[in-house]
Amino acid sequence: MANKSLCNEIYFNEFYTSHIQSASNFAYYKSGDKNTSLDLAQEAFIKIWENCGKIKFEKAKSYLFTVINNLFLNKVKHEKVVFEYAKSSPYLDVNNQSPEYLLEEEEFKVKLQNAISGLTEGEREVFLMNRIDGKKYREIAEMLEISQKAVEKRMSSALKKLRNKIDGI
Repeated sequence: MANKSLCNEIYFNEFYTSHIQSASNFAYYKSGDKNTSLDLAQEAFIKIWENCGKIKFEKAKSYLFTVINNLFLNKVKHEKVVFEYAKSSPYLDVNNQSPEYLLEEEEFKVKLQNAISGLTEGEREVFLMNRIDGKKYREIAEMLEISQKAVEKRMSSALKKLRNKIDGI
């Protein structure tokens, strides 16, 4: 097993299975759209399969995130991304909650959505990768190919902006 090749279907399937969720999440943080994120992730895996002979197995994960990022940039170009995570998150127990509570929760989700969409792309990525996926700063740095210091700076900036826009966070 010293020389795993992505051209071997068994290794490619193993790679796909272990990285599809994080690839889809990463694409979602980039695009803010579930359908787009699945398309980007699938397209990235197709590119990896097509170039399997050129990619070292150990570098494949980094390559995957780079391809997703590039596909996203090509798709969006300079459009503003509207992030819809807060709007689409499910209620916990709708049956036993008062209408006032549901209204307050909906208002908070709209505030949160607006606050998150107001972050820069870099801040939003780092914030969501940490808070939603539970990734450590070191892992985020590796995935985005930036320093851990840059991750910390983006997170700090994101939290500061969110605190300013939403009371009680």
